Amino acid sequence: MSEPIETIEGWYALHDFRRVDWTRWQAWEMSRRQEALAELSDILGQYQSVAPDDGSFALYSIFGHKADLLFVHFRPDPHTLGDLEIRLDKSLIGPILTRPYSYFSVVELSRYLARGISEDQIHTTLKRRLEPAIPDRDYICFYPMNKRRQGSDNWYMTTRDERRELMKNHGIVGHKYHDDVIQIITGSQGLDDWEWGVTLFADSPLPIKKLIYEMRFDEASARFADFGPFYVGPRLSREALISRLS
Repeated sequence: MSEPIETIEGWYALHDFRRVDWTRWQAWEMSRRQEALAELSDILGQYQSVAPDDGSFALYSIFGHKADLLFVHFRPDPHTLGDLEIRLDKSLIGPILTRPYSYFSVVELSRYLARGISEDQIHTTLKRRLEPAIPDRDYICFYPMNKRRQGSDNWYMTTRDERRELMKNHGIVGHKYHDDVIQIITGSQGLDDWEWGVTLFADSPLPIKKLIYEMRFDEASARFADFGPFYVGPRLSREALISRLS
């Protein structure tokens, strides 16, 4: 059996994608829509008012047909994530905001990052990465991924040292873009259909495109990575969403 690498976990994450049923929404009377929007504004205000030590939240508009909106939540307790999505589901506008996709995971770091750090100090030293504030960047890109398990390209049958070297080289490519793209990796083995969720933040879609393209040529990706759908879009304020729906 190949030796697994231990991981360190932080906050739980929920990527809650929503689609607006415009036909149904526009059929509502104006007074009903206004009441629903007032409630939605209150809900978004509650989401945004989370204290930095208690979690993080951001709202995005998603390009294309896959979804219209993305609510991103990070929280210490998974029960809280369930309460947040149910709060929206049970609101007046809940039936209008259908859910084409969602992703549940937990912030994950490799034990490599904790080398030389005592067990008692790990969460203190790595707090910013384990309990991330959502970066103040204009765009988000989210995609799920797996490590391949096929024939000679079986990630889980490589040795620990081989995986370490492959990921080291993978990280060198990523580091070239560290000023332009911020990355949060969440683990989802046993929690969702894929093994990891990757969330990228940047001020333009182009650095994200260039980073992903260059990483395609890295062996860790070229041989061992399978990618799910990509969701991309700009950050959206509460006021902008209410205006869009008005």
